[in-house]
Amino acid sequence: MDSWAISPEGTGLDLHLDLSGGGGVRAGLMRALRDAIRTGRLAPGTRLPSSRSLAADLGVARNTVADSYAELAAEGWLVARQGSGTRVAPRAASRARPPGRRVPEPRRAVAPPAVNLLAGRPDAGAFPRAAWLASARRALTAAPTEAFGLGDPHGRPELRRALADYLARARGVLTDPDRIVVCSGAHQAMRLLARVRELRRAPLAVESYGLFLHQELFSAEGVRTVPLAVDELGADVGALADTGARSVLLTPAHQFPLGVPLHAERRAAVVDWARATGGLVLEDDYDGEFRYDREPVGALQGLDPERVVYLGSASKSLSPALRLGWMVLPGHLVDDVLAAKGPWELTAGSPDQLTLADFLDSGGFDRHVRRVRQRYRRRRDQLVATLAARAPHIRVTGIAAGLHAVLRLPPGTEEPVVREARRRGIALTGLGRYRHASFGPPLHDGLVVGYGTPPDHDFAAALDALCAILPPLNAGARRPSSPPRRPATSTTKDR
Repeated sequence: MDSWAISPEGTGLDLHLDLSGGGGVRAGLMRALRDAIRTGRLAPGTRLPSSRSLAADLGVARNTVADSYAELAAEGWLVARQGSGTRVAPRAASRARPPGRRVPEPRRAVAPPAVNLLAGRPDAGAFPRAAWLASARRALTAAPTEAFGLGDPHGRPELRRALADYLARARGVLTDPDRIVVCSGAHQAMRLLARVRELRRAPLAVESYGLFLHQELFSAEGVRTVPLAVDELGADVGALADTGARSVLLTPAHQFPLGVPLHAERRAAVVDWARATGGLVLEDDYDGEFRYDREPVGALQGLDPERVVYLGSASKSLSPALRLGWMVLPGHLVDDVLAAKGPWELTAGSPDQLTLADFLDSGGFDRHVRRVRQRYRRRRDQLVATLAARAPHIRVTGIAAGLHAVLRLPPGTEEPVVREARRRGIALTGLGRYRHASFGPPLHDGLVVGYGTPPDHDFAAALDALCAILPPLNAGARRPSSPPRRPATSTTKDR
């Protein structure tokens, strides 16, 4: 008898059994079931169809199936219990193996760090499950049929409209839905931009301290990056003329990782530079929703929508697991970015796009952001108070916004502290990890400490672990350093 595809009633399980090989139907059925269990196609604990259902599918007598089950149970392949049916025995798969087949060793699970203080990561436990589920139900109920086909690389129109309204209201972005392209996050957005001819014609200027993943991404795409110094006024955009760059990547609302906003005069200056040179400004608004001690800094894009590309995502505000981001593009770049993306949406799923659109329209996103903003502010305050009490010689900066702080360390102590943190299972990053490879001497030793990830009930213990590795007041060795750079203008320091 040839192979059979079986859809047993009640179990929802499809089986493929090969009853060929001679010896009659019963022998063929038993041999096929043994092979399916032996090779792992039927996992331990799997419930088999009833003898009546299987007999009907195979076109054989019910007694033939019942007798086969009984004999396989006697051999230890199956387990039959009143009320729970017939199942594959728990250890049946280990009884025999195909000759010559190597059984792979189980992968060793990578243990999470005992304390996670990595920067830029939100509290996963703060994800608004109930509100998100309510939005998903509404959005998917109302969704048109075409939303479940191959997606448009532009992004769902519902989400682009909702984003245009929200970004205008909350971040001062000037756009319309046709200029928004949805993607799987800022990382994909930058990869797509790196493939656009306008950005490949000259080097890309980046902040001297920035996210190393972005620098590696552009390098992998063949775009050379050149660093701009950063001081207490933000990136030194006045030096752009000396770099040969025709585009610049900035984090103007809250510089990453140093935490300073781009000064108003420099915001205007970089837009003037882009207008005069035909250049582009890439604005990474990576945590624009989280402001604590000052009025929100509006998006740079509002100063000139034709010369600034605005990049945002749901990774910090909601969850990186959603893989949702967006680009607000100048009109002349939309077609080039869509061409780089391809004819179909293959990264950002339509159901999540529709859900986020409803979440924005219903006010759920605003309510969530207000709630977690207060949570993160309390953590920031607790971090600052703990350090003031237990390590007052450690200066804390970059705390007016965002999900991280920079701790300034005595000279020569950054690397030993990072090594000790690794030894103790504390995940954090030294400031030097974010320094551009071709930039000059380091600004100073420091730690970039994220306070978003640890849950509330573990946060005090996380701070205890952090304080235990900080160097004492008299630690460190003096080393030569360049004189501090005098800014052209002065401003109130970031608190």
